[in-house]
Amino acid sequence: MPEFPPITHVAVTVTDLERSTRWYSELLGDGPVLDEDEQAGNFHHTVFALGGGQLLGLHTHPRAAGDRFDEYRTGLDHVAFACRDRDELRTWVARLDELGIVHGGIKDAHYGSGVSFRDPDGIALEFFAPPA
Repeated sequence: MPEFPPITHVAVTVTDLERSTRWYSELLGDGPVLDEDEQAGNFHHTVFALGGGQLLGLHTHPRAAGDRFDEYRTGLDHVAFACRDRDELRTWVARLDELGIVHGGIKDAHYGSGVSFRDPDGIALEFFAPPA
């Protein structure tokens, strides 16, 4: 059996593309690398480049429900971004504080440590580091 491939991108549907593009640009410290309508015109996508060749996409769809994200529904629970260690988590906590983004502080568990926060649509995000 071949090795299972890594994730190349995650795309989330947002209610207000302009607002979310500004928010993610501030968080990531850089603007999108792609911003276009799909050829058929059925949706728009904005894409950010992350480390390691990974991409984060923001999508809008004409038939989107327009409601807030809820991790208790079937589907996505959260997206976690890898940090090397607890020191890097502290750096991200400082960045979230600088941007005025509410977060839950660093929470420790036997499997690692994380900082949870949400985007403007309530999509659950996390910075995560393995245990020391």
